Amino acid sequence: MGNPKGYMTIARKEAGYRPIHERIVDFSEVEQTLNLEDRKLQASRCMDCGVPFCHWACPLGNKNPEWQDLMYKGKWREAIAKLQQTSNFPEFTGRVCPALCEKSCVLAQTGEAVTCRENEAALIEYAFNQGMIVPCPPKTRTGKSVAVIGSGPSGLAAADMLNKMGHTVTVFEKDNAIGGLLRFGIPDFKLNKKVIERRLDVLKAEGITFVTSTCVGKDITTSELMSKFDAICLTMGSGEPRDLPIEGRDLKGVYFALQLLQQQNHVNAGEEVAAAERISAKGKKVLVIGGGDTGSDCVGTSNRQGATSVTQIEIMPKPPVGYNPATPWPNYPMVLKTSSSHEEGCDRFWNLASKKFIGKDGVLTGVEVAEVEWSKDAATGKMSMKETGKTYVIEADIVLLAMGFVHPVHTGLLDELKVQYDQRGNVAVDANQMSSVEKVFAAGDTASGASLVVRAIASGRKAAAGIDKYLSTK
Repeated sequence: MGNPKGYMTIARKEAGYRPIHERIVDFSEVEQTLNLEDRKLQASRCMDCGVPFCHWACPLGNKNPEWQDLMYKGKWREAIAKLQQTSNFPEFTGRVCPALCEKSCVLAQTGEAVTCRENEAALIEYAFNQGMIVPCPPKTRTGKSVAVIGSGPSGLAAADMLNKMGHTVTVFEKDNAIGGLLRFGIPDFKLNKKVIERRLDVLKAEGITFVTSTCVGKDITTSELMSKFDAICLTMGSGEPRDLPIEGRDLKGVYFALQLLQQQNHVNAGEEVAAAERISAKGKKVLVIGGGDTGSDCVGTSNRQGATSVTQIEIMPKPPVGYNPATPWPNYPMVLKTSSSHEEGCDRFWNLASKKFIGKDGVLTGVEVAEVEWSKDAATGKMSMKETGKTYVIEADIVLLAMGFVHPVHTGLLDELKVQYDQRGNVAVDANQMSSVEKVFAAGDTASGASLVVRAIASGRKAAAGIDKYLSTK
């Protein structure tokens, strides 16, 4: 602990965002950076607690006190080496992780947690800029081959670890570029896609093979896959979106959130989209249904496209501001979150249930919503909802359904493999992430349901360990 009084003498300092009037007209990353000296001072605020709850909260088990102390002392190479012991892609989590570690930081009890996420992002960027991140291919190969289906965070993490173990890894991606939802789900203003390309250059140089525009189960048959590879890791994500099957669902103007987000990312990449298929909020009133991060991303994207107004509604009650006694430290606090996208312009409402989509001549014009109230059963703790009787119409030209995902797509590969599903429809796995089918493993959202990037990476690492254990017995 280089500065034992850092947390007492140095206040938390965040880099903040680019000015709204500047960032709202482009898709460049909104978050700014601190200079290295400020960042080192922020790292010095870590208390090196006797019980570091940041370890406990981080799905990857990042050793925050250790690498931040090295960072403070200017030992950048040792710091990045320590961070990479547990984290494959700090450049991703340093940008899009909700920082579970910070919420469990002891200093969070005063509202001044260590800026772990920003420090992490700064560390990996410094390491890349100084040439510290170089390809390190395995010295020997095991002769075993593994197919990873899907190139999101869990797939890339599994591929990276398996390749480091000496196995020959091929990653299959149905889209035309690698990255999964990192590339086509998360907006560029949160994660610049050059960051993905930079990491892919390293992974390719280390020996991983990437195959794009290939739908496994269609372009390559399931039987061919099973016969060609010694193990298979399913990391296709949770691709079945939660729908809202109410009256008027077929009206033109109602879309799933990812339809907007994925298309915009393709456009940002320079791809052509037919005018008839283009989803644009320019000059339109947008209603986002769903209050999570995906909904927030829709808000930011709609504003950048030139929406005249953006409204976001949520069926659940409005979370408390600042502190929630129902989720005490060191648990993740369920409190009101206002993102950079919300700050750019958005009306937000809670306790609203969507009753029906309203339209004219087959085109959406609004949504009828009903106010609801929630109550908790004292005996069971179960929450129940009932309508208050008050309804009204929210005018809208576009509705974006951002209500999450239910499970991975079953039709095609998963059903052909005959894997068993759990009660929620995800691929059921054992302690080693193996499915009910011999040599077929699953990780990330495919096995857990939709979750965080950091949890997906942790799951991919765990699956890689399970696959390595399995292959060592063959």
